[in-house]
Amino acid sequence: MNQLAERLSRISEPQTIKMAKLGRELKAQGIDIVDLSIGEPDFDTPAHIREAAKKAIDEGFTHYTPVAGYPDVRQAVIHKLKRDNGLDYTPEQIVVSTGAKQCLANAVLSIVNPGDEVIIPTPYWVTYSEQVSLCQGEVVFVPCSIENNYKITPEQLEAAITPKTKLFMFSSPCNPTGSVYSKEELQGLADVFAKYPQIFIISDEIYEYINYVGKHESIAQFGDLINRTIVINGLSKGFAMTGWRLGYLAAPLDIAKACDKIQSQFTSATCSITQRAAITALTGELTTAVEMVAEFKKRRAYIHEALKTIPGLKVNDPEGAFYMFPDVSAFFNKSFEDSHIKNADDLCMYLLHKAHVSTVTGGAFQQPDCIRLSYATGMDKLEKGVERMKTWLGKLA
Repeated sequence: MNQLAERLSRISEPQTIKMAKLGRELKAQGIDIVDLSIGEPDFDTPAHIREAAKKAIDEGFTHYTPVAGYPDVRQAVIHKLKRDNGLDYTPEQIVVSTGAKQCLANAVLSIVNPGDEVIIPTPYWVTYSEQVSLCQGEVVFVPCSIENNYKITPEQLEAAITPKTKLFMFSSPCNPTGSVYSKEELQGLADVFAKYPQIFIISDEIYEYINYVGKHESIAQFGDLINRTIVINGLSKGFAMTGWRLGYLAAPLDIAKACDKIQSQFTSATCSITQRAAITALTGELTTAVEMVAEFKKRRAYIHEALKTIPGLKVNDPEGAFYMFPDVSAFFNKSFEDSHIKNADDLCMYLLHKAHVSTVTGGAFQQPDCIRLSYATGMDKLEKGVERMKTWLGKLA
């Protein structure tokens, strides 16, 4: 008799993690895999942030902290949100967590009841819908096209809203597409939300600093939306601190208190040493982040042009993050030797086992005609990966 909880049937392993795992297994067999699947900066954490962590250890910051984070860490978050985004919060509205993913989970668990509808424009980051499913909410996907650079329009948003709509979740810059919402585009969405005061918004801004088109804009800036928007951010992408595990949210007071309460029963507080390093990251100069983004911009320029030379690929123009999300549907129903490509899943496995390039199927992001490529890796690997893809895609007929 199966004694595991029924809720496990409502979620699945993220395809991003699955493909990274398969790539590692092939590497362990001695195969030269070019990994374009993982969403992690290939830079080391800046030295001044590492030094702050060492100092924290020497000064004895090795004990439990308040669930929502040290008071001065929350003040650092407030400072950052004011400096970079023009948003005003009190310390009680900030919750520091073990990564932005935990912030998302805290917020969704605090808002969504069984049967509540949650609108998610697609393509989207894989975890959003899984967390809603855990809460027994109903996901309402809104497909967004490559012609609109995978961004939802006000008309699409309004058409998706029903009396059961409780929450809207999105990211800008977006994982997996790299799309960035402009201030004008966010204003258009805000005008729709103004008609529906019962709807909360989760704005995932973890890729904020990796933006190639100008100043980052938050939807929380418009009208009274700050009173029902949960801004999610963290250190992993902009500061190359993935392994440090620190995210934070800024929310209306009742939501922040709810997230604090939920977190207290799961992980309590995040790592004390990481929190001390976070103060340095959030309040210091952004020079290292700017330098990292400049390198990402060079890689983006290369891979964007290189992919456009591969017959059959349809490529959008990403404005942020570090992903390409090409449409690969031209290769469906083609074959080479024992490989038969029916969909993007098959194409990813073909590229992994034949070209030895690890990618992620667009089906994971609710866009089955695409695959995701990460360019958060060295230029030599990017060039090798693209050449292998060009060769092996060219064999499909």
